[in-house]
Amino acid sequence: MFWPMQVNRQRYKFYKLDTFEDSVSLNKKMLLNVSTHNPETVRKIDESLGKPFSLRERFRMRGIGSPKLILNEASEQISNLMNLDNNRNVCNIELRPKGIILGFRSLLESYALIIPYYKLSLTKGRAEEYAIHKDVYFVKIQARPRDREVHKFIKKLLQYKNEMDGERIEDI
Repeated sequence: MFWPMQVNRQRYKFYKLDTFEDSVSLNKKMLLNVSTHNPETVRKIDESLGKPFSLRERFRMRGIGSPKLILNEASEQISNLMNLDNNRNVCNIELRPKGIILGFRSLLESYALIIPYYKLSLTKGRAEEYAIHKDVYFVKIQARPRDREVHKFIKKLLQYKNEMDGERIEDI
């Protein structure tokens, strides 16, 4: 195809790559840097997990955020980010209508792992830890017997996930 100006051809290629990247990024890249307010990142999160709960819904649910969760182990991508500083590795979880946001900080940056309910796998591994999995990402959270708030939140998360999943074959 003939392009009269070099600038037009470059603009066309850039536009095509942007639209392709947008369609792939929702499925592939769900570990996002959320340090600054970026409308495109907010749109991606809202598209995959739904808008945040209203204030009335938050009161009815008695909160949608977890207490501070201590990380015992994480996948390679998350672990590489967490090892950049010498602080204690902690995270938190926010409930959304269609999934959860697992948030953590490294240096002065905030990161979020976006996990829709249909990809969320929550298991109780060893006696004092929970494991949260999504595709290649995983996080193991410390949950000692005296950490009642952590156990209470995980129970709430599982109940809400089961409500949102709908009917299963075993239920029929």
